[in-house]
Parts: sequence; C-alpha cells; structure tokens
Amino acid sequence: MNLSRLAFATLFALSSTLAHAADPHAHHAPSTHLDKRVVLNLTPNERALLLEEMHLFLDGLQKMTGALAKQNMEATAQSARKLGLVMAHEVPPAMRAKLPMEFRQLGSSVHRDFDQIAMDAESLKDVSHTLSQISATLQKCASCHATFQAQKPILPLKR
Repeated sequence: MNLSRLAFATLFALSSTLAHAADPHAHHAPSTHLDKRVVLNLTPNERALLLEEMHLFLDGLQKMTGALAKQNMEATAQSARKLGLVMAHEVPPAMRAKLPMEFRQLGSSVHRDFDQIAMDAESLKDVSHTLSQISATLQKCASCHATFQAQKPILPLKR
C-alpha cells in the first residue's frame, strides 16, 4: 500500500472514531444493544475541552501523515511534539481528578507516544517506522473510544 493510501486509511479510521465519540448514534441505525462504555461525568466546558483535544489529535495526525507522504520527517516531528506531554499539562487538575484512572493512563500513554514519535522521526528518519508508531497509537485511541464516552449532560427541563 502506498503512503497516500495508508495516510488516507489512517485519517478515515481516526475521523470515524472521533465522529462516533462525538455522537455514537449519528451514523448508525438504532440498535437493540446497550452502550456499555463508561460515561465520563464532565461538565459541558470539560466535555468541550476533551473534544477539542481529540480534534487537535486529528489535526496533528493529518499534518503528520501529510508530512510523511512527502518524507518530511522534520515537519512530522514538529507536529508530533505538539501532541506530546506538553499538551497533557493543559488539562485542569480538577478535570483530571474526575477522569477514571484507566482513561488517564491511556491519555498519558498516547501523549508519551507522540513525544517518542517526534524523537524517532528526527533521529531515525524512517517513514515506515513512524507509520507503525502512529498505527499503534491509533489503536490506543480506538481502545479508549470503545471503553469511554463523553455524553452531553442531560439538562433539567425548564418549566
């Protein structure tokens, strides 16, 4: 599979995962099974912050795969670094405390992965290696989306 097709497949899988996370019923017929994912109890502002972070991941991955298609490892590293642990420190401590341990561990792991991707892209300059790293990281994203959901809070009716 050439790089363009692999980049497209990667972005399509990620965008489908993000679309499902934002509204899991948007593109699917009604189902008889219950959604058994863990609900993250977040305020509307916290949910918006979480969704913004996921959109930043999507944007960063698009930039990374575009740079990889051009074999531009410096641009790949630059985009990956922005998604690393530096991004994780922007989550407010009160919000972090509300999140389940497994969610926090997966999130930290993903941020560390991006830091490693940045370092390896600069030092190894191996497109195939970087794509393998991205694939492994996306598997963590898919696992998180399969385990957790950030529902819109149910607001009381105004009377």
